[in-house]
Amino acid sequence: MEIRVLKYFLTVVREGGINRAAEVLHITQPTLSRQLSQLEEEVGVKLFHRGARRITLTNEGILLRRRAEEILDLVDRTERELVEQEELVEGRIVIGCGELAAVQILPEAIEVFHKKYPLVSYDIFTASADLVKEQMEKGLIDMGVLLEPIDMEKFDFIRLAGKERWVVLMRPDDPLADKEAVSAKDLENLPLILPRRTNVQNELSNWLGDSFQSAKVLFTSNLSTNGALMVQKGLAYSIAIEGSVPFWDKEKIAYRPLYPELKANSVLAWKKQQPFSLAASKFIEHLKCFLSISGI
Repeated sequence: MEIRVLKYFLTVVREGGINRAAEVLHITQPTLSRQLSQLEEEVGVKLFHRGARRITLTNEGILLRRRAEEILDLVDRTERELVEQEELVEGRIVIGCGELAAVQILPEAIEVFHKKYPLVSYDIFTASADLVKEQMEKGLIDMGVLLEPIDMEKFDFIRLAGKERWVVLMRPDDPLADKEAVSAKDLENLPLILPRRTNVQNELSNWLGDSFQSAKVLFTSNLSTNGALMVQKGLAYSIAIEGSVPFWDKEKIAYRPLYPELKANSVLAWKKQQPFSLAASKFIEHLKCFLSISGI
């Protein structure tokens, strides 16, 4: 017995006839008559006395009307409670991320989610991918935007479409700022700041090639912003992801891309079989849908 057919039945009862009910329901009279006949066959009793101008209910029809009204009232109440439950979603979602261009997906996604769930708040934890991954493994972070390469065996993830570009940071008055791009040879015998992550250092050493042997790694840093402070003082040149660079003061920090160009992928990840809060679970599903629609 379908909810839709029960609604048809009650409309016929309310309107007192099939023709008028069909108009109200925006279906054809033969279709409605067929649905009612199938309903009588399904319940195994006659529900209507069909007169020339008006139909009336049998005793069994009166019982069904009462039960149908109760059923539809329960359906309506359940739907309202589900909507109210949606509105009561609250809590804090913890998102880990590096200083990456991919983080730009978050404001728009959060803006849409916030309109639906205004009681949810967010904690943005900025750190290297290794530290964010470690915190996700401990259940302290719900999801993270991570720079590859990174071991994703314990995580579900979506590889983001955009690429992260590696650049060299220098002072605006430095000779390297006059170049359109910086090669490995340009960096020979210069003091460098490299990311703290070992697997990322391996990627950069491969790019530097033979020049890595003469490189002077003066600093390692887990955040490019901190490295940029050393660059500003003229202490070293920082090889970093471009992500946060556009927000820096161009009068204090300049940057040029590596040549040959070096890029990396980033992923949105969350721990497999992790018991998430209702807010975090809904946000993950929202992000999946958002990324699928936007093609990011």
